[in-house]
Amino acid sequence: MVGATIIPFGLRFQQSIVDFEDSKSRMGETSDILLGHQMSSSLSLTFLGAAGTVTGSKHLLEVDGHRVLIDCGLFQGLKALRLRNWEPFPIDPASIDAVILTHAHLDHCGDLPRLVAAGFRGRIFCTPGTKDLCSLVLPDAAHIQEEDARQANRHGYTKHAPALPLFTSADAARALTHLQPVGYNRPIPVWGPTGVGPGSDPAAKTATVEFINAGHLLGSAYARVRVGERTILFGGDLGRYGRPILPDPSPVDAADVLLLESTYGDRVHEVDDNGDRLAAIVNDTASRGGRLIIPSFAIGRVEEIVYWLKRLEEEKRIPVLPVFIDSPMAAAALTFYSSRMNELDPQLTPGQRHVCAFCTTRMVTVSSPQQSKDLTASRQPAIVISSSGMATGGRVLHHLEAGITSAKNTVLFVGYQAAGTRGRTLVDGGTEIKLHGRILPVAARIERIDSMSAHADAAEIMRWLSGFSRPPRMTHLVHGEPTALAALSTRITKERGWPVHIAAHHERVDLP
Repeated sequence: MVGATIIPFGLRFQQSIVDFEDSKSRMGETSDILLGHQMSSSLSLTFLGAAGTVTGSKHLLEVDGHRVLIDCGLFQGLKALRLRNWEPFPIDPASIDAVILTHAHLDHCGDLPRLVAAGFRGRIFCTPGTKDLCSLVLPDAAHIQEEDARQANRHGYTKHAPALPLFTSADAARALTHLQPVGYNRPIPVWGPTGVGPGSDPAAKTATVEFINAGHLLGSAYARVRVGERTILFGGDLGRYGRPILPDPSPVDAADVLLLESTYGDRVHEVDDNGDRLAAIVNDTASRGGRLIIPSFAIGRVEEIVYWLKRLEEEKRIPVLPVFIDSPMAAAALTFYSSRMNELDPQLTPGQRHVCAFCTTRMVTVSSPQQSKDLTASRQPAIVISSSGMATGGRVLHHLEAGITSAKNTVLFVGYQAAGTRGRTLVDGGTEIKLHGRILPVAARIERIDSMSAHADAAEIMRWLSGFSRPPRMTHLVHGEPTALAALSTRITKERGWPVHIAAHHERVDLP
C-alpha cells in the first residue's frame, strides 16, 4: 500500500448478545482490551463500523492521545450485524474527546444514545440541519426500541426474559444535549480551549473540522478534518446530481486521505423517467381498488416521494388520492425541510419555496397511535407512506401485516434494502414474510424504484472524484457490501490510477 501501514487487530468480539445494562457496567474494563492496543501517539484511523458492510458507520481518529469518533451509527440488516449493536464499545467512551457527525440517518447517528449512556462526555459536532433531524430520529428510534420490547414481552416472541430495548428515551434525550451545531464551511477546533477536552498541549497537533454539503440529506456533510498539514476527508454518504429537493454534492479539490462510501459502487441507478414509473404504479393500484404502501425512510425520502406525487397530481397524470403520512417523524421532518429551503436545491422555483412544497391535495399526517390503527383497519384506496424504509420496524409493519396478503395492494420500495431486512426479502422475490411473530404469504405486488435513491451510484461517485486536483495518498472504501466494494475499487484503480484500500472491520491504519 502507498502512504499507509495496515495493522490487523486480530482480536474480534466473541460474546453473543448481552443485556445493555450489563454492558454499561463492564464498559470501562473491556473497551480498550477488545481493540488490543493503547492510544496511539501519532495519527491513526480505526474502522469500527461500515467496513465490509453498509451500516454501522463508526471511524476512530487518534491524534497524539486525542480520540475523535466520526459517526456513531447502528448496524442494520443481517442478524450477525445487528448483534454487534449489543456488544460493549471497543473503546472506553469516556476516552473520546469528540464525535463528528456527518448526517442524521440511523446507520450514522443511531448509536449515540448508547455512547452517551456508557460514559461519553464530549461534544457531538454536526450541522444545524443534522441537529434538527437528530431531535426527531433519536427519540423515535428509542420509542421503537421500547415498543418492540414491550410487544415481544407481551406476545412472547422473544428468546430473552425480559426483552430489553437497546437504549431508552432517556438515553436519547441525554445524547441530544451533546449536539453542537456548526454551519457549513466554517472550520472549528475539535479540542482545546475552544473545542473539546480539559485543555490542550501546545506541542500537540491541533485538529479542525469543517462541514461541506454532501447533498444526501438535509444537513448532510463531508467532514474535512485537518491535522497539521494533513487533510482527512470523511465522506459520509455522497449525494446525487440533478435530483429534486437537494443540491448536488459539493466538489472537493483535494485530501490526503479519503473515506469513500460504496453503497452503489457496482451499479448505476435507473435513468430518471420524469415520474413515469411512479405514475404507472399509482394508476395500476388505483385501478384495482387497492392500497399503495410505501415503506420509506422518515427523513429525506418522504420529501421526494411527496414532491413527485404532488407534481404528478398537478400534471393530471395520476388521480387525486388520499395520501397518508403515517410517521410523526416524517411529518416533523417535512417542516424542517420547509424551514431550511435555502439549503435545498437552488433550482426549486420560488413558487415551490413555501410550506406546501411538500404536500398533495389530499395529504393527511397521522399523529396518534389510534389514528394509525384506524388507518390500518381501513380498506379505503389510498397511498400510505410510513417508516421504516427497509421495513425493519415502525408503523409500516402494521400496514404490511394488514395489506401484504391481498393481491389488490402494492408495496413500493424506493431506497436501498440491506441484506437481512424484510425489504430485501420482498424485493428479492420472497413469497412469505414474518411480521409480529406471524409468517404471512406475500400476495401484494412488490415494486421497486431505485431512481429515488439518495446515494450516488458508481458513475456519480466517479464524477465526484474527477473534481480532485490530485489523488489522495490513500482512498479507503467503506459503507458497502463486498461486491460493491470490489467493483468500485477496481474501477477507481483502473480509471484514475489511485491507491485504494477496502477497509476491514476493526482494522487500524497508521497515517503518515
